[in-house]
Amino acid sequence: MKVVVLAILLLSTTHSVVGQSRLNLVLKRELDSIYVVDQRWRSMLFDQRLSRKPDSLAAALGVSTEALGPYIGRRMQQTDSSNQVRVRAILKQYGYPGKTLVGTPTNEAAWFVIQHSDDIKTYLPLIKKAAKRDELPFYLYGQMLDRQLMREGKEQLYGTQALGYNIRSTATGQREPQPPFVWPIKDAAKVNERRKKAGFPTTVEQNAANLGITYRVVTLDEVARMPKE
Repeated sequence: MKVVVLAILLLSTTHSVVGQSRLNLVLKRELDSIYVVDQRWRSMLFDQRLSRKPDSLAAALGVSTEALGPYIGRRMQQTDSSNQVRVRAILKQYGYPGKTLVGTPTNEAAWFVIQHSDDIKTYLPLIKKAAKRDELPFYLYGQMLDRQLMREGKEQLYGTQALGYNIRSTATGQREPQPPFVWPIKDAAKVNERRKKAGFPTTVEQNAANLGITYRVVTLDEVARMPKE
């Protein structure tokens, strides 16, 4: 009996090693590094814990507090540009690097780079194909689809995208930020059903709250009537 059990354990271990060896570990490490770079400057812009200490952050980066925002923005654009060049080459060579090739959560790294680029329309079919094959969480495809629909001025499906805008005050001549809103959603009454089916962990109301927005239904006609600078 002990011999049989030992043989089963050895067989299981062998299968595990074989399964792991199928990962492209070199590509995995590269994509992990790309993700870290993608998030580095964004965390400085959007992480409230860092934004509460602008003086300390500016000192650490060697810039003035006044120049901090523009500096981070420029560095983010620079890293985005270099990441996009490399990810385009990876996509050309491997197709989408999903969980079979690089494991999880590394399979999301290329998605982040594309999501932060102007290439969404080009790669959206590839992302959809990867999501349908379970190489990438389907809700990430939904989020990317929403962003492209918003860019095209169309209603989104899952309510993931929000928009903020400014108007110029007639009294002061200064640009004044207006409360951001969730971009119009097609058949908004059923959005949470779609979100659940796609694998989103939150409702559209919860997602809006996480973004600091009070959710309300907005139509494309309302957006068209919003004042513009």
